[in-house]
Formats: sequence, structure tokens, C-alpha cells
Amino acid sequence: MGATGSTPSAAQISGRLTIETLARTRHNLASAEREGRLDMGAVEALDTAGAWAILSAQKRAEAGGRPFEIVNLSEAHRHLLATVADAMPEPEPRRRTIPGRPGDGLAQLGQEVAGGLRGSLDSMAFFGQVVAHLGGLLIHPRRLRLTPLVHHMQEAGWNAVPIVTLMGFLIGIVLAFQGSTQLKAFGAEVYVVDLVAISILRELGILLTAIIVAGRSGSAFTAAIGSMKMREEIDAMRVLGLDPIDRLVLPRLIALVILLPVLGFIASMAGLVGGALMAWIDLGITPGMFRTQLLADTDVNHAIIGLVKAPFFAVIIAVIGCHQGMQVSGNAESLGSHTSRSVVQAIFLVIVVDALFSVFFAVWGL
Repeated sequence: MGATGSTPSAAQISGRLTIETLARTRHNLASAEREGRLDMGAVEALDTAGAWAILSAQKRAEAGGRPFEIVNLSEAHRHLLATVADAMPEPEPRRRTIPGRPGDGLAQLGQEVAGGLRGSLDSMAFFGQVVAHLGGLLIHPRRLRLTPLVHHMQEAGWNAVPIVTLMGFLIGIVLAFQGSTQLKAFGAEVYVVDLVAISILRELGILLTAIIVAGRSGSAFTAAIGSMKMREEIDAMRVLGLDPIDRLVLPRLIALVILLPVLGFIASMAGLVGGALMAWIDLGITPGMFRTQLLADTDVNHAIIGLVKAPFFAVIIAVIGCHQGMQVSGNAESLGSHTSRSVVQAIFLVIVVDALFSVFFAVWGL
């Protein structure tokens, strides 16, 4: 705090240095900062607010490289200043951020990786809860509510038939047109039938259907559950003894598992129709010839392999959509962020799982 002997150059402060006179005390301390010495011999009363103002002035002066000495302190005032000084928080060192510095990008990458790992663990834990509730549902089937199941089958399934059919039809047209353009150079236009059939039945039909359902139904799951979370309806369900997973997640999951293979089959049939139409227009392959070539060269295993993936895609879309809805906090920004995250994660995982299936079937020669 400084020595106790006063000097003529010290700025003197007098009267009461309390919270009532805090504004005047700050004004008087400005001259003490300039002088570098503060004479407190005439101070009548000092409380923690006044001590805080004196110590703050001392820190400002020292931060600017100027000395600041407090003199003529009574023992009580010295003790109070020491107590307040011990209680004052240390200022956090300011880190100078240089835009584009490699360390900043590395730190941000680390934070994103850690956040991704935490999100993956949370999703796995949520998936485990869903599996446990499914096991309980198999033991007690009456717990399944048919009304919400039928409702979600209509919303997530049948209402998606038009867009899925149009998508499959257009994909078939594009495949047939691009395939015929390339195969004409080799005089192998007839093989456009095999190209369209195998591509759509085995891969593109169900994959693009799952992507559309992820963007359409998966985001709807997140938005609906997230809105309930914002309005605290899920907390109210728990208070009433109702399990949100049984009431909200399982009907959506089961509905999607039932309907996604149906949607994939519809998309594949529409793709074959589109491919047959383009082959007829561009190559002169009549629908009868297309059907004959399709039945002769295309094994039914291709269609089975495509439809086998559908339940797995449905589980991914439903679990991620419902889990992201459960993560929504109490504002609209969080709802929008988790809805976007639901679509991105679902599409990404669908593509990854489809690639794994392709490798698996290729290894086994299917």
C-alpha cells in the first residue's frame, strides 16, 4: 500500500469515502492518479465501495506505468484496503487474436471434433434408449398407440408418394438419356435397359428416396418435437408419468420403418417407367422390348438388395430427427439450428451406410 509519511506532492482526499460519495471520490482520485501519491490522513470514514475505488485507481495507474502510493493510512483503513485487495479478481490476460493464424484454425478444428464426438455419444445413448423401449414394446405390445402410428404413416409416408414418384420418374429419364448418349458410341444401346434397371433397383431408387424423406420427414420430426420442447410440453408429459420416447419417438420410428420400403419400391417403379419412356423416345426401344430385356437380364436380387437397406435408412432418419428435436432449447434459433443439423446428419449417415452396404454386398458377391 505504501509508506505512511506524507509529502507535499501527495494529493489529499478528505471526508467520507463511502458508497454515498462514490461519484465524488472517483473524481477526486483522478488527481491522485496524476500525482502518483494519495494522502488519506483526513479521511473520516471508509467502506468497501471507497476502498474498491482507491484500489481501482491504483491498478489503473500501475497499468499505465505510473507509480501510485497511498500514505497516512490508519490501521483500520490499511486492513480494509488489504481485505478488499485480496477479494478483487485478477484481470484475465487478453489474448491477441490474429486473423488467419494457424493456431486459431487448429483450436477451432479441435473444438468442432470434440463437439462432434459428444454429439455422436449423445446420439448413441439416445439410440440405446429407443432400442430398450422397443424391447419393452415387444413384451407389452398394448403400449403402442395405433392412432399416432397411423397418423405418422400418413404424414411421413403416403403424403410423400407424389414427390418420391416424380423424383424416381425423372431420375429414370436422366439415366436413360445419359446412358444412351454414351452407349451409342459403342453400338450397345440395348444395354441402357440394364443400366437403368440395376442403378435404380439396387442403389438410386432407395437412396434418393431416403434423402428426400430425411429432408421432408426427418426435419418435420425435429420441428414438431422441438416445438413441444420449447413449450415445455415434454416436461409436462414426464410430470404426468408419460414417457416421451414411447409417445413421440416410437410411433414415428415404426411408421417410417414400415413406409420407407414402400416408398423406395414406388420410386424404383417410377424410375423404370421414366427410363422406359426415354429409351422409347431416344432409342426406339419399345416398352415390350424394354420389359423383355429387363426380365431377361435383371435379377430380382437387385430389387431385394435395394429394399433391404430401407429399414436401416428409416431408423437413421427417425432416430436423428427425434433426437435433434429433444435437444432444442427454448428459442426459435435453436429450433432452426437443430432442424438443419437433423437433415445434414441424416443425409450424411444414409450415404455412409449405403456405401457400407455396397462394400458388403460386393465382398459377398451379391
